[in-house]
Amino acid sequence: MISQWQLRAAFAVRLSEMYGREVPAYTTLVDVAHQVNEDTLRARGADAERLGSIGRVTAERHGAIRVGTPAELRDVARIFGALGMRPVGFYDLREAAASAVPVVSTAFRPVDPGELARNPFRVFTSLLTPADPRFFDAGLRSRLEAFLADRELFPPELLHLADRAEAERELTEARAMRFLHLAVQVFELSAEPIDQAWYEELERVSAVAADIGGVRSTHINHLTPRVLDIDELYRRMTDRGIEMIDTIQGPPGRQGPDLLLRQTSFRALAEPRAQRRPDGSITRGALRVRFGEVEARGIALTPAGRALYDRLLTLVDDEAARHPAADRTELARTLWAAHVPATERELAARDLAYFTYHAAPGRPRDGTRPPATIGALESGGWVRAEPVVYEDFLPRSAAGIFQSNLSGEGARNTGQEGIAYDSDWLSGAIDREVLDPYALYEHQRSRSIAAVGRELGLDLDGTRR
Repeated sequence: MISQWQLRAAFAVRLSEMYGREVPAYTTLVDVAHQVNEDTLRARGADAERLGSIGRVTAERHGAIRVGTPAELRDVARIFGALGMRPVGFYDLREAAASAVPVVSTAFRPVDPGELARNPFRVFTSLLTPADPRFFDAGLRSRLEAFLADRELFPPELLHLADRAEAERELTEARAMRFLHLAVQVFELSAEPIDQAWYEELERVSAVAADIGGVRSTHINHLTPRVLDIDELYRRMTDRGIEMIDTIQGPPGRQGPDLLLRQTSFRALAEPRAQRRPDGSITRGALRVRFGEVEARGIALTPAGRALYDRLLTLVDDEAARHPAADRTELARTLWAAHVPATERELAARDLAYFTYHAAPGRPRDGTRPPATIGALESGGWVRAEPVVYEDFLPRSAAGIFQSNLSGEGARNTGQEGIAYDSDWLSGAIDREVLDPYALYEHQRSRSIAAVGRELGLDLDGTRR
């Protein structure tokens, strides 16, 4: 029998192999990431594995896909449910970029720390919003929804196997191989000709809308390895002549613990696609929709830490507007140095980041009564703190990656009022609870504190005080 985590690991490997065949520059990206990781591990030793073993980091991937309807997203949830992945977080990209990006998103991933350690594969999944009148007028919305309703992305056999794997949490080897074959196949780039006029009409609204609603299939848009030093990777990819986007999205590189998520990518490549002209003839064209992203993961921030991060984003925007000739990255570094703690201990003391706590092997054993708070226990050497890896995404960074790889700005009618979407709406749309990432991180922390309390004979309440 093949368990869910084994299915998940095998799917990630097969998807990576497929994407490498379709987008050879992705293989180069993975090779450079491996080299950077090996060099970083040699230079930094055990400290390089502070946020995960090198085995986990090497195997780690996140993918990105896009679908058009809640029904399609429900089917996606069934497929990833088979792999032990649940929807976590709600991201509204419609307001996160200057370009028109008419999607809301969630991410499917494992949620148990043990499952994350085995294989942390995650898929950022975006849903088109045809009902938003800022992007789609009534006529285009009607035609778009009719087009989407008329297609089938996922074969019934795949969905049946997915439901079985989710219910039983395993599959026989034969069924597992069939499931993996079908699951990878649906995310391959289709050779079916694209309706040129329809695609271009949607592209005038948004290249993302065209990529979702202008074709009769879906595909993997990018597959992302994890790297320990993203600045060095950016330099090495550029030295190889591969065109990277203009910046690294997320927090600036700095002295101190890595926080949240930093991402960059090589630019979307012009890939040959067959296109059907209005007269029915087939021509060879090219589209730029797929790119190679890479990420460096840091420590998960608490709501207070995230509020500080968001405030710094605004401050950087304000400073950049006041000093247009200044280097934005340097402005960000200066502000971060002034406002963000440079050590894990201070991050924990100010409750800005999540840590788990564990009784220290070398703690006092002379009968001394331990202090009654987790902060005092840590400072007194009774416990050690381990950072919690940020497993999720940043809407502004995701939109920034999308925007950097779009062929145009698209169109948004700011005179119209947008449709409101939120996590509750998305949960109802896919018939599954979209989990709150903060609640997951808080559960990790509080569970570890409770375990420390039991081991030390203390009544700790599970919070950092």
